[in-house]
Amino acid sequence: MSNNEDTSDRLTGAFSGPTEFAQMVRAALSRAASEGWPSMVWSDPTFEDWPLGERSVTESLQAWSHSGRHLVLLAHRYDALIRYKPRFVSWRKTWDHIIECRLCKNLDASEVPSALWSPHWAMRRMDFVRSTGVADLEPARRVLLKEELDECRRQSSPGFSASTLGL
Repeated sequence: MSNNEDTSDRLTGAFSGPTEFAQMVRAALSRAASEGWPSMVWSDPTFEDWPLGERSVTESLQAWSHSGRHLVLLAHRYDALIRYKPRFVSWRKTWDHIIECRLCKNLDASEVPSALWSPHWAMRRMDFVRSTGVADLEPARRVLLKEELDECRRQSSPGFSASTLGL
């Protein structure tokens, strides 16, 4: 993607670098809200470099959050997300009833895909170091990614609770 290209609404093609990766996530969440995607699966070892602490992302998530929506998060660890993304953590507490957070502790962190999937669109980061990947609407690629995410989910356990219960 060239630097002259407007990426604010682009949801297909290759991306390269943390800036383009973050913009792809922002654009996807904005589109999810405007098109009313019924479900999403987010997967990443830590979500540390996802733009989930940004006001615009929280606003998109708030616009997306309605009855009947469902979001699954798969991660190896949630500590960075909890520590560095307070806006998202606050949103997550409010919308706990539509969010399922899972810990993939039985997998090595490198085995947890970095991806965002919906029934309409999918994005996969292939190289964590360079933050490169691809996003598209192709059904076959979405099916393969969903199968991989479902397998991670099967090997996971509940994690990142919305509240801490004490006695």
